[in-house]
Amino acid sequence: MSEKKSLFSRLRDGLFKSREHMAQALDMEDDRPLDEDLYDDLLDALILSDMGAACAQEAVDRLRQTARERKLRTAREAKDALRGILVGMLEVEKPPLRWPMVTLVVGVNGVGKTTTIGKLALRFQGLGRTIILCAADTFRAAAAEQLQIWADRARCPLVRHKEGADPAGVVFDAIHAAKARKADLLIVDTAGRLHNKKNLMEEMEKIRRVIDREYPEATVRCLLVVDATTGQNGLNQARAFREAAGINGIVLTKLDGTAKGGIAFSIVRELGVPVMYVGVGEGIEDLQAFDAKEFVSALLD
Repeated sequence: MSEKKSLFSRLRDGLFKSREHMAQALDMEDDRPLDEDLYDDLLDALILSDMGAACAQEAVDRLRQTARERKLRTAREAKDALRGILVGMLEVEKPPLRWPMVTLVVGVNGVGKTTTIGKLALRFQGLGRTIILCAADTFRAAAAEQLQIWADRARCPLVRHKEGADPAGVVFDAIHAAKARKADLLIVDTAGRLHNKKNLMEEMEKIRRVIDREYPEATVRCLLVVDATTGQNGLNQARAFREAAGINGIVLTKLDGTAKGGIAFSIVRELGVPVMYVGVGEGIEDLQAFDAKEFVSALLD
C-alpha cells in the first residue's frame, strides 16, 4: 500500500463515526427515495457529525435546490450531489508558499500545538527546506522542553529563552538566527492562553511588529490548531483566535477515530480560511496536507 493510500485509510478510519451517521441517513442499500424524511435524517446526521446546525442546514438547503434542478429521486443520487456540495463548502483557496516564511502557530493548550510544529518541521524538511523553531510560548511550564524534544526528532535548531521571558524577544533572536542560517522557514510556537484575550492580542501584535521590522522580506502566516474531538467548542476557539491573532489557515488534529470531523465545515464557513493540514495519528509523519475531496470521501464512502 502506498503512503498516500495509507494516510487516506487512516483519515477514513478517523471519520468512521460521522460516516456511520451518513450511511444510516442515506440508507444506500435500499436505494431510498429522496423525500422529506431523508432530508430530516440527513440534517440530523450532519449535526451529529459536529457540523453545527447552521452549517448543516445550509448543506441540506443546497441539496434541496440541486435536487429540484436535476430532478433527483433517490438517496444514491442525493449522495453524489451531496459530495459535490460538501467539497465546495470546504474548498477555500490556499495561499502560495513563498520563502522565506514565518509561521506562527496558535491554539489552546492541549490541542496538539507543539506536536503539530514538530510534524510541520519534518514535512517541510522532506521538501528540502531548512527549518528553525522558536519557543515563544514562554509562560507555559515546560513548553520549551516539549518543543526541544520535537526539534531533536525533526533535527531542527531551536531558539529558546528562560521560562517567563518576553515572547517577542525570543522571536527577535529567532529571526536573526534564521537570517544568519538562510533558513527557509521559521516556525514559532506562541501562547495558548485565551482566558485573557486582551493580553494575547497585545502579545501577538508585539510579535508581528518585531517580524515586520526585523524580517520584512518574509511571508507571514498564522495557523490555528484545533482538536477535532472538541466539536463546536473548536469553533468558539477559532472565533476568539481570529480576533486576537488573525488566522490564515487551520490545522485539524486528532482525526484518529475519536473525532467526527464536521467541525471543519463550521470553521471554514465562519472564518473563510482554508484547512491546511490534518493530523491522523501520533507519529511525526502523521500530518497530511488537507484535500477536500479526500476528506469528503472519507466522510461519505
